[in-house]
Formats: sequence, structure tokens, C-alpha cells
Amino acid sequence: MTDDLTPNGPLVVCLVSDELLSFEFGIAYEVFGLPRPEFGQDWYRFETAAVKPGFIKSSGDLSVYVQNGLELIAEADLVIIPGWPDVSSPVASEVVDALQAAYDKGARIASLCSGVVVLAETGLLDNRTATTHWRFVDLISEKFPLIHFDPDVLYVDDGRTLTAAGSAAGMDLCIHIVRQKYGVEKANIVAQGLVMPSHRNGGQSQVIPKPVPKEYESCRIGQTIEKMLNDLGGDISVKELAKEAGMSLRTFQRRFEAHTGCSPSAWILNERLRLACEILEQEADGDLEDIAMRSGFCSLATMRHHFRQRLNVSPSAYRSGFVNRQNSQRVSRATQNGFFATGASA
Repeated sequence: MTDDLTPNGPLVVCLVSDELLSFEFGIAYEVFGLPRPEFGQDWYRFETAAVKPGFIKSSGDLSVYVQNGLELIAEADLVIIPGWPDVSSPVASEVVDALQAAYDKGARIASLCSGVVVLAETGLLDNRTATTHWRFVDLISEKFPLIHFDPDVLYVDDGRTLTAAGSAAGMDLCIHIVRQKYGVEKANIVAQGLVMPSHRNGGQSQVIPKPVPKEYESCRIGQTIEKMLNDLGGDISVKELAKEAGMSLRTFQRRFEAHTGCSPSAWILNERLRLACEILEQEADGDLEDIAMRSGFCSLATMRHHFRQRLNVSPSAYRSGFVNRQNSQRVSRATQNGFFATGASA
């Protein structure tokens, strides 16, 4: 007789509506609703709820049957609001009431992309920081002036209100929620199932269209980047790099950011983290102090600081998680799928 592996963990309720955006809904289901027997019973329960149970339309000309009404939201530990079809349309009062009541009972509420307009209607974001897709920031800000929108981040966790930027950033937020509840190792496993990093650096500023630098400047920046990549373990001076590129320091910094999407110092840190992760993955018994020096961090304490600040994990925990995933025949794709993405390719 097999053990009952029906999840008994936190209840996640995804709010759906007519013209449901199926990609954002799929993100929520993939992270919180997909069966994960390897985690046992202590995993999320996933349900959907709509104003009126029954069939609704979704994007792609699909019909979706929703069994539960809004009353289920009152039982939720976490409510997910996927992308909302029309950011300029009013939200039904019963939806607003249900979300406010759930919040008052202690639920967390997370919006993905344009779903922030529903959360905004509740007033729960007033005088707080939130984010949404950069295309919607100005429009939604005009309607909800008490909300401070940060257009340059992938997601904002403000305790019990959480908001994600574009559609893909919704995955980042959902993995973040898993990491908070269940820790780094389980978050890594879920992320690998999605073939994505468990933590992604950067923000929307990396994907907002930027001016293309002049060809000769791009060429000089490219040569400088090549030199930086070949000497990540050395003492890299931005001032010396600017001189080598034949530019003033200010011009070099401006053109470098236009070309890569981040400042020279941020780029160097990003690449050193990527290099350190590669070495940690390849050398299961390598000395951490030596790896820190080879990666350009000068000391293990400095490397630990940046790992915790940027990746929310220590170097040793990162390596242990990778080794454990190898043992379970899971191959890390951290450096292959853009874990440390730079520039417009992020």
C-alpha cells in the first residue's frame, strides 16, 4: 500500500477571470500546483477561484472550467492574481471585498504583471512600493497615485503584498516565495524543472529598449569587455579601462551601461559571481578561500557577502545544493541559461 502524498501545506488560490491570461496562470500552476511527490505531503495545495464558477474564456481561444467561487479565497494562505486582461477596466467590487477580507485574515497576496491593478483596487498597496510591467507603470500610476511604482526591479516583496513585473518576472517572484517558505534547495529543484535560475540578477532596466551605441564605440567597449573577462581574478580598475578604451571616465561609464545594461562595477561583480559559481560547480572539494581569490573577490569574507546579498545563499550552500542535484541526476544549468545575464539578453 502506497503512502498518501496528497499535499497538506499552505493553500494557494489563483484568482481567474474571463479573458484569463493563460501564460501567467500557467506560471502559478507550474510552481504551486504541479504534483511534487518527491517533496512529500508538506507542499502547496493549489486551487482556482472566480466570481462565477463555471466555464470562462482564456487567451488562445480556450475554455477553462473553474469549480470554486470567491468564497474559497477566505481560506487561502496565498492568493495569486495573474495578469489582468484590461488594466483600464474597473475590478468587480466582490473581488475587491474578497481580497481585502483574505488579507485581514492573514493571507499574502501576489500579483503577476498587469494583475497589480486588482491588488491596487483593494487599497492594500497605498503608500507602499510595488512594480508591474514597465509598459503599464505610467498608466497605472495615474490611476493609483498613492502607490510608489519601481519600474527597475523584477519583483517587490513588501511583506504580505508582493508584485511582479513582466510575465517572466512572475516566475522569479513565485520561486522567491518558495525559497522563503521551503528554503534554497527546494527552490532550486523547482527552478530547474522550469529550466530557469532560482535567482535572477538585474531588473527591468535590462530589457527596456536602449539606444544602440555607435559602431566604433561598441567595438571599443567589446574589446574592453574581452579584457575584463580574461582578468576577472585580477585588480580591475574602471579608470584604467576607460583610458584603454580611449574615453573619459564619464563617457566610458555611460557607453558601457548603454552597451551592457549595467555599470562597469556592477558588470564586474556579476561576472565574478558567475565565475565563482562555475568553479564551485566544477570543484566539489576546492578550497573556498582559493576560489574567492581566483574569482577576484580577494577574500572568502567578501565572496560570502556578495553571495548572500545577491543570491541569498552562501558559497558552500550553493555548492552543496549543486552536488545534491547532481546526485539526484539533475544537471545544473545556472550558467547555461542566463543565471548571470548581462545586457539586453537578460
